[in-house]
Amino acid sequence: MWGDMRVLAILLIIASFVGISAKELEQGQKTERIAGSAGDVLEDDPVGRLKVYVYELPSKYNKKILQKDSRCLTHMFAAEIFMHRFLLSSPVRTLNPNEADWFYTPVYATCELTPNGLPLPFKSPRMMRSAIQLISSNWPYWNRTEGADHFFVVPHDFGACFHYQEEKAVKRGILPLLKRATLVQTFGQRNHVCLKEGSITIPPYAPPQKMQAHLIPPDTPRSIFVYFRGLFYDVGNDPEGGYYARGARASVWENFKNNPLFDISTDHPTTYYEDMQRAVFCLCPLGWAPWSPRLVEGVIFGCIPVIIADDIVLPFADAIPWEEIGVFVAEKDVFKLDTILTSISPEVILRKQRLLANPSMKQAMLFPQPAQPGDAFHQILNGLARKLPHDESIYLKPDEKILNWTAGPASDRKPW
Repeated sequence: MWGDMRVLAILLIIASFVGISAKELEQGQKTERIAGSAGDVLEDDPVGRLKVYVYELPSKYNKKILQKDSRCLTHMFAAEIFMHRFLLSSPVRTLNPNEADWFYTPVYATCELTPNGLPLPFKSPRMMRSAIQLISSNWPYWNRTEGADHFFVVPHDFGACFHYQEEKAVKRGILPLLKRATLVQTFGQRNHVCLKEGSITIPPYAPPQKMQAHLIPPDTPRSIFVYFRGLFYDVGNDPEGGYYARGARASVWENFKNNPLFDISTDHPTTYYEDMQRAVFCLCPLGWAPWSPRLVEGVIFGCIPVIIADDIVLPFADAIPWEEIGVFVAEKDVFKLDTILTSISPEVILRKQRLLANPSMKQAMLFPQPAQPGDAFHQILNGLARKLPHDESIYLKPDEKILNWTAGPASDRKPW
């Protein structure tokens, strides 16, 4: 790798074409307000616009699972846990189900983890089916709509398809009992079996306190041009190399491992967060799913996310101007990354950095404890509020049934 001065020299050459100094390129961190309807949506206050009833489930569906494995609290799937905690004390919560706009079932479906931290895919659908059977048997609210006024947090790799490998997720499909409910999920990809129409796409969980602890002075020069730390191949789960990241990460490595502008490696240094704050561009390629925590980290640390995931649906896309803050590269064009990124003018880079410096956008990416105005919890509630009022057609006629309780793989119907 070239040293910082060599990289800064290249940045200076790029900047010279449009008359912007290297110092401006390094330190262009003034804040720019998010304009138009996106900014208005971002700053919405959901309080007073909806009421949510939280089902009280036996602790085996949530708290006891967490007690077995504390890793769930810092996992990228942890939104399901913190959303539950948030709603229990939220001003939108109602204890009267008859006045509720929405019903929430707190199931920690991704907290049964393998030793290497992957959710056990065969347990999640069984657990969710069991919880739905319970609420439909003990309360009348599910049955009158078959879940159309219910929402579920399903932060699995492929949402309610409940698998981390796309081929198997697609084969399984969305759990049939969730097909009328609103899904709050990290997974989003247009025209995909596992993305339900009307879903609310959220960011993966990234520990706010941990990232706060690694902040460096905002005027620190951005002396790394392109940064990435992570897997390029997943030999354990994809020994033939045909599925993981659809080959995009392998292409990054093969084409740019010796490129001086690219600081890429499988190592995960203790300075990972600090390094992101010293980088201009942070690669955010798909892995098993299109999304990763790097999207959140890039926004928080002002590193322009380079999104390599065809047809991705990004978190809170009606409030976050992703096209303006990020760079989108088609999976087939990964081999041209160096040309694509060095051709972006410094003016465009500076504007993206100013937008990334906007505190409200950073706040929308996080699930802080306690909750704060405009954070990811509130963006989820905003999304639910925008779906109100419910259309009368969601209510079923007496004895009417739409969902098929026996649909889906036989293994999913085993008792949990």
